[in-house]
Amino acid sequence: MRKIDLLLETYGESHQNPINKNIHWVCVPLIFFSIVGLIFSIPPGPLQWLEFLLGSFSNWATLTLLVVLFYYVSLSPPLALGMLLFSAVCLALANLLQILLPLPLWAFCLLIFVLAWIGQFYGHKIEGKKPSFFQDLQFLLIGPAWLMHFLYKRFGFAY
Repeated sequence: MRKIDLLLETYGESHQNPINKNIHWVCVPLIFFSIVGLIFSIPPGPLQWLEFLLGSFSNWATLTLLVVLFYYVSLSPPLALGMLLFSAVCLALANLLQILLPLPLWAFCLLIFVLAWIGQFYGHKIEGKKPSFFQDLQFLLIGPAWLMHFLYKRFGFAY
C-alpha cells in the first residue's frame, strides 16, 4: 500500500460521521487559507530581493507553500497538483483581501482560524473521536489532501 493511501485511510478512520465530514469540507479549507493569510501577513524582510521575480507574491507564505508542496509531491505528484492549484487560489485571495479589507489581513485570518478550529473540534465531538493530528502532526497536512482526494475520485482522476 502506498504511503498516501495509508495516511488517507488512517485520517478517514476518525472522519466517518457525515456531520463531521461536512464540517471538515468547510473548516479544513478555511484553516488552510487562514494559515496562508497569517503567514502572508509577515513582512517579507529578507525576501524582498525576490520581488522583481514574484511581485506581490514574494512573501513567507509562498516560500512556506513551496515546502508544503514538496511534501505533497513526495506522497502523490497528481494530488500535489491539486494542492498547488488550491494553494495558488489561497495566495491570490490573501493578496486581494490584503488590499480590500478595512482591517489587517492577519486579524481577519486569525478570526477565521479560531472559528474554523472551533468548528473542527465540534465536529470531532459529534464524531466521538479525537482529531488525527493528536496522533501525528503530519495529519494537519493530510486533512486538505484527504478532501482533495475525494474531488479526484469524483472526477475520475488518479491520485
